[in-house]
Order: sequence, then structure tokens, then C-alpha cells
Amino acid sequence: MTVTRRCEASGARGIDDKGNLAEAFAPLQDLQFSQTVDQVRTWAASNGTGDRKGVWGISGAAGTALSIAGTLALMFCCPMFAIYMWFTFTQLDGSIRKFVGFAQTEGLHGLWQAWPQPSAEAWYILLSFGLFQAALQRFVPGKRFEGPVTPNGNTPVYQANGVSCLFITLAAFLTAWGTGIWNPARVYDLFGEMLAALNTFSLIFCVFLNVKGYIAPSSSDSGCTGSFIYNFFWGMELYPRIGKSFDLKTWTNCRMGMMGWAFWILCFAVKQYQSFGHVSNAMMVSVFLMEMYIFKFFLWETGYWRSMDIMHDRAGYYICWGCLVWVPAVYTSPAMYLTMHGVDNLSTPLALAIACAGAAAIYINYDSDRQRQVFRATHGKAEVWGKPPTYITAKYSPADGQEKTSLLLTSGWWGLARHFHYLPEILAAFCWTAPALLGQCLPYFYVVFLTLLLTDRAFRDDMRCQSKYGKYWAQYTKSVPYKMVPFVF
Repeated sequence: MTVTRRCEASGARGIDDKGNLAEAFAPLQDLQFSQTVDQVRTWAASNGTGDRKGVWGISGAAGTALSIAGTLALMFCCPMFAIYMWFTFTQLDGSIRKFVGFAQTEGLHGLWQAWPQPSAEAWYILLSFGLFQAALQRFVPGKRFEGPVTPNGNTPVYQANGVSCLFITLAAFLTAWGTGIWNPARVYDLFGEMLAALNTFSLIFCVFLNVKGYIAPSSSDSGCTGSFIYNFFWGMELYPRIGKSFDLKTWTNCRMGMMGWAFWILCFAVKQYQSFGHVSNAMMVSVFLMEMYIFKFFLWETGYWRSMDIMHDRAGYYICWGCLVWVPAVYTSPAMYLTMHGVDNLSTPLALAIACAGAAAIYINYDSDRQRQVFRATHGKAEVWGKPPTYITAKYSPADGQEKTSLLLTSGWWGLARHFHYLPEILAAFCWTAPALLGQCLPYFYVVFLTLLLTDRAFRDDMRCQSKYGKYWAQYTKSVPYKMVPFVF
């Protein structure tokens, strides 16, 4: 394989083929790279991404043009979708038909006028929350956790304090509300302004990440594609940090994204209570299930540091804008809709049935992740469903050439499908959206999006693991033939 690199900065290693997928788009090829592929590259040689040629099977100039068009379309359209989704939920009863009618009647001028302008109060809420989360992440004690070895042989170190930070934030939330210092319902009133502010901040933040990647990368797991568009979208650094210990991806993904999700929906529930004098069955079920899922996330945060978001996706527009803007806009959307709609539509028996089904799905999702985590922590010695586990011992080599070993579990939940844990996650999302019933279809967008995202991620992860483990992955797929849905897919 011959690779011509046009951009390397501060000793960073060039990335010749990202091999990523924008959860809705195909992998990108860089115009600035010329490469002749004679054989499939190893996991380390492809910088942890695995090899993939073309876009939807289209290679050459046409594939490159499609990649650029897709990248620019995502960066241009996603912010508009996030803002106008909020507008539709809060101003147009969540009706797509009403939004289409509004756009036809008011035209571009009306759509421009509907775009919220961030107020000082919106900026103040976000700045306070962001700085508070940064302080908690940095100073709250937590157990030392070492992430997986990177393609370049580095081992990222974290402070596992997510659960503590969650409860401290909850205490601060209740204190500020209970003492009258702050009214959480203001978040609902200002949420459009907050999304617009987050969009502005995230664009500036992504520029900062690119400049940092060029000038002062935090580790050798950093590189340049030679294209500003791709550098901005995909990112340059795998583990960008301020100093030695403040991990920026943990802050964007876990503290601003997931922690924000937990507390913005509580603010929506407070808004409903203040508007109607009670919290509806629908809102209680939706918020309860989302909070249960988010608590599970922080309980499993060390597992998240071993996920594709952290191990594979670099810190750029795709992951950072997504966590800073897309998560609050889209992931909270069922509760956003329910704040002013369907207040008395869900009967108690149906609410309990949905809550139990959702809780079961979240538990299975957690238990499958826990099962694999315990299996890895005990080096395959822990029992799985009361029996000795079955597994494949897979060998691989990072860039330093020192052979390492991973154990691929083939029993328990992980004997049913290679990415079985995605299935209960999708079912849980459906359950916390189902209280919206069938009045509008837009509240179900998140479920559709999550299904596409996780299905795509399953394909991406298989590609990466095939590159990393080679023949051992072939043995694994033979032992566990189904990708996500047992006996189906």
C-alpha cells in the first residue's frame, strides 16, 4: 500500500482514510490523499478505523464528490433540523403538517424570524451548567480507570466519578429550585435560545479543537486528513485534553450531553407542573424511563469509555456538535412534546405497563453491558448465566508492534447477537416515547433515528473489528452469526 500524506502537524500521524460513517452517511475519502491499496490494512495501520473503499460502493472522483456533498449537507441541515424541531414542538403542536403550512405561508422570511436569538439568560444558564460540570468532572474524587490501548499504543486514563457528579448535580438542582434561586421551568421557555446558543458555541469549539489538533495535540493519536472540511467534521484528536487530566470528549459527551439530557427533561416536567398543576402520567413515565437510562449510563460510564464514541470517533463536529446540540434537541424531544400535550391521555394501567416494559428493556441493556465488562475484568473467569463462559482468544497488534490479546465473549447475551445490547436500547427508547400515543408522528423521530444510528454503528464496529482481529473475528462471526436481532438479523 502506498500512501501520500499532505498534512502532518506537531508530529501528529496523518490519517489516510477515516473509514468512519456519519451514522447516516458513508465513509469519506479525502481529495488531498492519493493512495493505492494493494491489500487491506491492519487495524493499527488504518489508525483504528479499518479499511473501507468508496462511498456506497462508488469510488474515485464521484465517490469523493459524494463524500464532500454529504459532509457539507449534514453540517448545514442538522442545525436547522434541530432548531425547527424545537419550533414545531413548542409552537405548532408537534405537527409536521402545520410546519409545512407555516413554511409555505411565511416563506424564508418567516423561517428566519422563527430562528431564536440567544438571550443573556440563555447564555447564563448554559455557562453556569457547563462550568459546574467541568468543575465536578475535574475535582470530584473517582476511581482511576484505564481505557483500552489505542492504535498508537497509548492508554487513556480517566477519573470514574460520573454517578457522584449526577447526584451532586441533582442536589444542586433541587436546592436552587427549592430556595427560589432559580425556576427550572425557564429552561423550557428559553430552550430554543439555548439550542441556538449551543449551536454557536459548538461551531467555535470545533474550530478550537482543530487548531489545538494542529498546534498542540494531546497524544500521538491525532492526525490531519489534509482537508479542512474533513478535519472539522471528523476531528483530528482521538483524546483531546486540557492539561493531562481534563478530557474534553468526556465533558462534551457525558457531562454536557448526557447530564444535560437528565436535567433538561426535569425542567420540562417542572414546566408542566407549573402550567397544569400536576405532572401527567405520560410525562412521569417518559421522564422516569429516560432518567433510569441516564443513571444506567453513568453507572456504566467506564464501559462507555470503551465504546466507539470514545475509542473510534475523533473530537470534531460530528461527535462534539452532536452531543452539544443534537442530544438536547432530539433526545429530549418526547418530554419536550409532552410538556404541553397529552396531559390527561394516558391511563394509569397503560402507563404502568409501558413503564415496566421500558424498565425491563433498560435492565437488559445494562445487564448485557455489565456481563461483558465483568467478563473482561476477570479475564474470562466469571460465570455467565451460571456457567463457565465460552469465548475466542483474539490477538492483535497496535502500531508499536507488540502483540496483545482480547477475549471475545460468545455466550450469555453476547451469544445471541454480536450487538445484542442495541436491541433493548431501541425498545427502551420506544417505551419512553410511547406515552405520546399516536397524535403526532414527530415525537417518534428519535426512535427512528436511534434505530438507524445503532444499525449503522453495528456495521461500523464489525468493519473495525474485522480489521483489528482478522481471522479471529471470522471465527467469532461463525460462533455468533447474528448482528443485532437473534435469529433475524
